[in-house]
Amino acid sequence: MHNLALELLAHGHTITGSDDEIFDPAKTRLQNAGILPAETGWFPPKVHAGLDGVILGMHARADNPELLCAKELGLSIYSFPEFIYEHSKNKTRVVIGGSHGKTTSTAMLMHVLQECGLDFDYLVGSQLEGFERMVKISNAPLIIIEGDEYLTSALHPVPKFHIYRPHHAMITGIAWDHINVFPTFENYVDQFRIFIDTLEPNASLYWFEKDEELQKMMHGSKILEKPYQEPDFLVTETGVDVFVGGNTYSLLIFGRHNLQNAAGVQLLAADLGISEDAFWTAMQSFAGTSRRLEKVVNTTPMVVFRDFAHAPSKVKASVQAVREQYPNHYFVAVFELHTFSSLRADFLPAYAHTLDPADAAFLLFDPHVYALKKMPIPEASILEKTVGHCRAFSTASELKSAVQKNIEGNEKTVLLLMSSGNLGGLTMTDFIF
Repeated sequence: MHNLALELLAHGHTITGSDDEIFDPAKTRLQNAGILPAETGWFPPKVHAGLDGVILGMHARADNPELLCAKELGLSIYSFPEFIYEHSKNKTRVVIGGSHGKTTSTAMLMHVLQECGLDFDYLVGSQLEGFERMVKISNAPLIIIEGDEYLTSALHPVPKFHIYRPHHAMITGIAWDHINVFPTFENYVDQFRIFIDTLEPNASLYWFEKDEELQKMMHGSKILEKPYQEPDFLVTETGVDVFVGGNTYSLLIFGRHNLQNAAGVQLLAADLGISEDAFWTAMQSFAGTSRRLEKVVNTTPMVVFRDFAHAPSKVKASVQAVREQYPNHYFVAVFELHTFSSLRADFLPAYAHTLDPADAAFLLFDPHVYALKKMPIPEASILEKTVGHCRAFSTASELKSAVQKNIEGNEKTVLLLMSSGNLGGLTMTDFIF
């Protein structure tokens, strides 16, 4: 939301906003732009008949006093996706969805298009090198959109990717997530069926052909669907070498899931006029996105990655990728239980064995987070037994001490820090000594 505010401000619009909590980087970026609210909270007098419109985030509840005021005044109210769709009605829309990898896949396509000199708008869920903001709105004829399956707003509680109506689309895979919104796996899978039904006539759809749920979904499909799979590759010290069309391309990224997604993105890029060679050549300078297997320390004794992984499929993919990339390092994985789904006892078994490839694994669970969400605080022993191959800690200080002791004496260590929160305030420097 703050990226959209900054983008609209840059186009000369008068922007105001409200929230009950504002954290960095949003707080500092809004402050530097001169539009940080003077105080947090909800203030109906800020909403008046002179506004051209109100953009509603998912965080605002249906009884939000400012929202109620906007409705009473008859103002135009848009959810974030609805606003993006209204802006892009006359553009070619490309949407990348899936339970995992959609942010990085969207970023790959953005990077390649920029390297190849194409003009486009975009919406992506992570900061990307070479792009000032995570949202761009202009007169470009093309828009690249990360298709999130989370809900749009309290007024229109449907998945965001149901709104965009793409001309070109991709689904990276399906693995249950957002249990607080989609209480059954079948209900979750249905959202992707609906997404496919929203494609524009004659749209192209690319999907990972080894995903079992997508195989079932595409069986007998009449849409122009095109499966893809990972290219041939070889792990190197700096990333991977990919072999395509008789050529070798040296990439900085790694992990089977990333290479699978890159293969799908290449097909999307081809739809937009980018040749296979141009795509893979441009991909050689793609270094990934913020907090998606982001390498934050790279020394001889230790390599540290920061990762946003929180759903079981994401944790599993990240752990497997690091293990395969660093087979001779002592591998330590740290995962923070933070999202609503990960805190639920009935969903926790989905994380079983996801940490197994690591030499040592640790869980962080914060009792304060459970209390805020009014959920029972689990015993460490239950977490350890359910997830397996890990030790669980309820404080950041205990976690830090345990990880440091585990790392001591190893000549080469790779540390993977996975969290959609802030890992109890710990940073990578807390583990380096």
